Amino acid sequence: MNNSADYIKMGLTHSEWQLITKKLGRIPNRTETGIISVMWSEHCSYKNSRIHLKRFPVKGDCILQGPGENAGIVDFGDDIAITFKIESHNHPSAVEPYEGAATGVGGILRDIFTMGARPIAVMDSLRFGNMDNPKNRHIFEGVISGISGYGNCVGIPTVGGETYFDECYNENPLVNVLACGVMKKNDIRKGIAQGKDNPVYIVGSSTGRDGIHGATFASDELSDNSIDDRSSVQAGDPFGEKMVMEACLELYKYDYIIGIQDMGAAGITCSTFEMSHRGNAGMEIELSLVPQRELNMDSYDIMLSESQERMLVVVKPEYEKEFIEIFQKWDVHVEKIGKVIDEKIVKVFHNGKLEACLPVDFVVDGFPVYNREYKIPEYIKNINSKNNFINILEGDFSESFKKMLGSPNIISKKNIWTQYDYEVGLRTIVKPGKADASVLKLKESSKLVALSTDCNSRYCYINPFIGAERAVLESARNIICTGGKPLAITDGLNFGNPMDAEVFWQFKYCIDGIINACENLNTPVTGGNVSFYNQNKNKAIYPTPIIGMLGIVDKIENIKTLEFSKGKKIGMLGKSDNNIGGSEFLKVIYQKVLGPLTNIDWDYEKKLNNFILENLKMFSSLHDVSDGGLAIALFESAYYGKTGIKVNIETDNNIEKTMFSETSGRVIFCADNENFESLRKLSQTKNIPFTELGICEGDNFKINNFEFNMKEISKIFERGIL
Repeated sequence: MNNSADYIKMGLTHSEWQLITKKLGRIPNRTETGIISVMWSEHCSYKNSRIHLKRFPVKGDCILQGPGENAGIVDFGDDIAITFKIESHNHPSAVEPYEGAATGVGGILRDIFTMGARPIAVMDSLRFGNMDNPKNRHIFEGVISGISGYGNCVGIPTVGGETYFDECYNENPLVNVLACGVMKKNDIRKGIAQGKDNPVYIVGSSTGRDGIHGATFASDELSDNSIDDRSSVQAGDPFGEKMVMEACLELYKYDYIIGIQDMGAAGITCSTFEMSHRGNAGMEIELSLVPQRELNMDSYDIMLSESQERMLVVVKPEYEKEFIEIFQKWDVHVEKIGKVIDEKIVKVFHNGKLEACLPVDFVVDGFPVYNREYKIPEYIKNINSKNNFINILEGDFSESFKKMLGSPNIISKKNIWTQYDYEVGLRTIVKPGKADASVLKLKESSKLVALSTDCNSRYCYINPFIGAERAVLESARNIICTGGKPLAITDGLNFGNPMDAEVFWQFKYCIDGIINACENLNTPVTGGNVSFYNQNKNKAIYPTPIIGMLGIVDKIENIKTLEFSKGKKIGMLGKSDNNIGGSEFLKVIYQKVLGPLTNIDWDYEKKLNNFILENLKMFSSLHDVSDGGLAIALFESAYYGKTGIKVNIETDNNIEKTMFSETSGRVIFCADNENFESLRKLSQTKNIPFTELGICEGDNFKINNFEFNMKEISKIFERGIL
């Protein structure tokens, strides 16, 4: 391989190339270079982020499997385990929105059932640019269609999530998908290869040229030429995925296999090398035995293809016949392509010719781990000036409220989630929009699963540490307000180019914020995903660390929705400091993104969490105050509860600051009179601020002297995006 541009095009640096040739003692051929390049890509190796990811708290009494496998696993009691993970498919969704989003769903579902679990739910966390831009709208519509098209066909409900819009995501969407599954605690499957001469099988769809160098594509910046990278985007087959999933779940009933792994990023390359690495072994494979759907594919094509719906399995030789029969029953390709060897190398043959021979440990773990420089961005000092709000004067609350209701980040997302089948499987207890988190029942236990995703990237742009803390706290509070106890998180970390010291500063301090929040809330990190290079035309997205939170609801009667009920009193726990830093109000009304943000009082936040969980039975509804502030939280609870409200707010300040501040640590609720008064007394003993706001009655939405017809303002909220 004499042309140095070849390894550069594959994403390797000159110093990495020198390291490779020195270690191997030779110049690798094209196939070997391709193998190393995808395994050393940021997407597969985390070479730019690993040094900071290792600082995450990953241990806990309930953690059965932390980072290092395809998904994390949490002990749910009753001999049940829940596996969950979040992954991104950002770049593919930018160039091929439908297939990019669809295969994002397919990939995360395989991560779940690879671990031995039956997938029971999907959630999405999406970011798009300005919808006035036709390209952004094309991306948005394609992504929504791709998620619904794949999830609906494979029969897994999409039960909730979040969708935000901001100019920083113009032409660079974020498509993060979370999935969870249920399994018996002792039925965990691992991606491991062991046992000399044990047969290696590929099962699932045939292999094509789609997705070649997909991992490298995900580890580079988008540009005007990225449309030419459509071949790096995989094509999905949800019906094929369904067959593979059911075959694997039937297989898990028996002790026929040593290990199994899905073929996601880097395809056969990743699964052969990673399984060998975990098992302290190696493999020999023959690529001519791999089912192929295109002619004249060479070893480079086959090894780097990311064709979907494929798995690699190491089988116990005495059960080969039974293993094959299961996959044939489900009409799934099943082919023996090699065997396990003791030597820690992977040998790749094609038509009997040795095309690659590489040491396992070097390919999987031999890459340099970078400790990138970071520096505070120039904008931080000015954006966090305490003088920012001096010229923010009191305006017309009525007009501001209507504009806020019509903001793309506030309006109802019903015309998005109604495209998803959110009830298939009959596990969904709370429909999207009705509560702060999604809740699923388990046929295997009386306990229920609560799921939430959250991140306000504007906060993270203003103050990465506090913004990331608030993402974890908000996700946990969503679980708590639905009646659950937070257990653990998975994270989808989306940032710009890590070579940019200012971007890496954002990344580093977001990691610090997540660590601090998780340690305070006792919610370990079970794994996740890092997506760098999210920028277009040298402008990075806002730092967007998506937090997926798993919680447990002990019994169905503990579930709380955000819906107000007529005749009930309305109250608020917590107190506003009227800070409008980072708020939707500041962006919508003044077109400004400014801080500072209020520091989090962790002692108080934990006290509030415990107070809610200890007194769940007294609340008729619970809703966290977040995006849009108190005014929007009150509207959402009234809207979904189909009731009017009469509320009086005492304020010595600008009413807009009071109503639209997004101060953390506040929850609104309704309760009958007896429970309301009991909560008032109990809150005083715990030193938790308690405010009586008003009552649920009538057909109008009234705050102080401002009164709105619910039907009229509901039309603003319901106009939707599509």
